Formats: sequence, structure tokens, C-alpha cells
Amino acid sequence: MNRIFTVQECPSTIAQDKLTTAVEKRTSVCPIIFIFIICLQTITANLFAQSAATYPVTITVAKDGTGNYKNIQDAINALRAYSPTHNTIYIKNGLYKEKVTIPAWVTNLSIKGESKDSTILTNSDYSGKFLFADTVNNKQKHSTFTSYTLYVQGNDIDIENMTIQNAAGKVGQAVALHVDGDRFILRNCNLLGNQDTLLTANDSARQYFENCFIEGTTDFIFGNATAVFSQCTIHSLSNSYITAASTMPHQKFGYVFMNCQLTANEKTDKVYLGRPWRAFAKTVFLNCNLGKHIRSEGWHNWGNKDNEVTAFYAEYNNVGEGAITQSRVAWSKQLSNKQAKKYTLKNIFSGWQPK
Repeated sequence: MNRIFTVQECPSTIAQDKLTTAVEKRTSVCPIIFIFIICLQTITANLFAQSAATYPVTITVAKDGTGNYKNIQDAINALRAYSPTHNTIYIKNGLYKEKVTIPAWVTNLSIKGESKDSTILTNSDYSGKFLFADTVNNKQKHSTFTSYTLYVQGNDIDIENMTIQNAAGKVGQAVALHVDGDRFILRNCNLLGNQDTLLTANDSARQYFENCFIEGTTDFIFGNATAVFSQCTIHSLSNSYITAASTMPHQKFGYVFMNCQLTANEKTDKVYLGRPWRAFAKTVFLNCNLGKHIRSEGWHNWGNKDNEVTAFYAEYNNVGEGAITQSRVAWSKQLSNKQAKKYTLKNIFSGWQPK
């Protein structure tokens, strides 16, 4: 009587016994199934390994080749879109001559430079500069909005310990950092440029700047995001305007400066705190040290008296030679103690607390 072998018996029994053709056909299926399962497991394991390798969560950038990438943009491009895990890019000291974009689908990311003054991202585009070397056949030019050195589109991005520079010089609008993303944090960084150094864009975005050095000439902090500047040094390079907010009517807050130092170079002695890029601009300075370069009138209406009705410009408890308020424009405000109490991060950012 012919035996029907179990799967466990198949490998040894087939080799030893002479079975009928029918039995051999039935039992030969066993090793085929076994081999198929092993192959499937191997392929699956390889796919998971490749997936993990394709989307690293920690990347190091180094100009000398000791990291994963030599360029910042290459590291950003390697990240997983809408990553469910937090990613970190470490950037070693060096001069990175790049124009970098963090696209909208790159979120949940920390960028950490090795040091504030020696990890430098720089570029030199400006509004009016030709986009292409062939200016005969292609006369396209940069605008303010394409002149950036670093453009942050994604949400939940934080950057620390580095310098972001637009080195174009005094050639007009030349943005160093352009931020569209919500819940953006910049800590312990230098923002270097001249006109339009920092563009805080997007009326639904909340942006937080802490312990940063920000320099420029005209309107070098501008845009319509809700932005807080805490313990920053705001350094003027010429007699002009610091802020040019374009706050929208529905926004409760625009620019808020807390515990900041306002400084200037030796040749600069007549600087306005701000002027309204759009009619409903909101800018407030609280507990800041205003240098002697700040003009006694404080604020400018951008040549439009109607802006004096719609713009909200206010100060509270500032000190320094530029903080004397007796000669401020009549349409600006001095906050009371009660009014100043609402200027907390929780209120300004609608519950979001930068960490």
C-alpha cells in the first residue's frame, strides 16, 4: 500500500524511496512550496530594509565629505514626504553656497548647525537679477519672492545654530530667509542681509524667533505672518525702516517684539520702528531696549494718512534712548498694564507653545 508522506517527511523520504509516479507528483509540491515561502520572506525583508535606508531620520551634512551629503538641499531631498517620524539634519561648520528650498511636503524637521557663526548658508540673488546666464534669449528676472537664500514652505520646521545670508549687497530687495510654514521656530541664528532680509509670509502661519541676530537696511522684517521675536538683536545698517508688516484684518496679532535689543552701526541715527506695507499692519514692541538711532516719532504711515486709522502700532515698558515716547506720532499706542498682559505666546499663537 502506497504511503502519503507529510511535509516534514518529504525531503528525506523522496530521496530514499522509489515511489510511484503518482506519489512523486504529489510529494514534489512540498519543496516547491518551502522554497517559495523562503523566497517571499527574503524579498519582504529586503523591501523593508530598502525602505528604511531610503528614508533616514538623521542626516549629517559636511562640506568635507565626512557626512551623508555635502549639500544641504541634497539632504532635504532625501527626506520622506510628510514623514510620520521626526527628522533631524545636522550641518557641520562650513560655507554652503546654495539656494535651498524646504518644500511643503517636508514637515516635522529639525535643522541643527554646528555653530551660529561658522555654519553659513549663503546666496546672492536679488529682485531684478537675471535668472539665466543667457540674457539675450531669456530675460526673466528674479522678484523679491524668488530672491531667497532659504525658503521654508513646510510646517513644523525648527532651525538653530547657523547663519543664513543674502550676500547680494545693497542692490534692492534681497531675501535671506522666506518662511511660509506654520509653527516655525528659528533659534540662535544670524539672518544677514540688507533690504528685505526676512520675509514672514502666510497670514495663517505662526512663526517664532528666539535669540537671533537680524540685520538689514529697509523693511528688513516684513510680511503678514503672526511672528514673535524674543530676546533678539535687531540691527539697522542704514537710516530707514525696521518693519513692514502686512497683517490682514482678521489677524489679532502681527509682529510682537519681546525683550529685544535694537542696535545700529555708527552711521545710522534715524530709523523708524515700522511702516505699514498693508493698511492693517500690526507691530508691538514690549520690554525692549531701543537704541538712540530710533526716531522720536517712532512710526511712519507710508505716505498714506488712511493707514493711521487702520494700522496698529504700540509700545510697552521699553527702555533706552530711543524709547522716549513724548514725541511719538499721535496715532500710535502706549499699552496699559492690562492690555500688555494679553501678549503671551499662548494668546498670540492661539494655543501653540514653541518648544
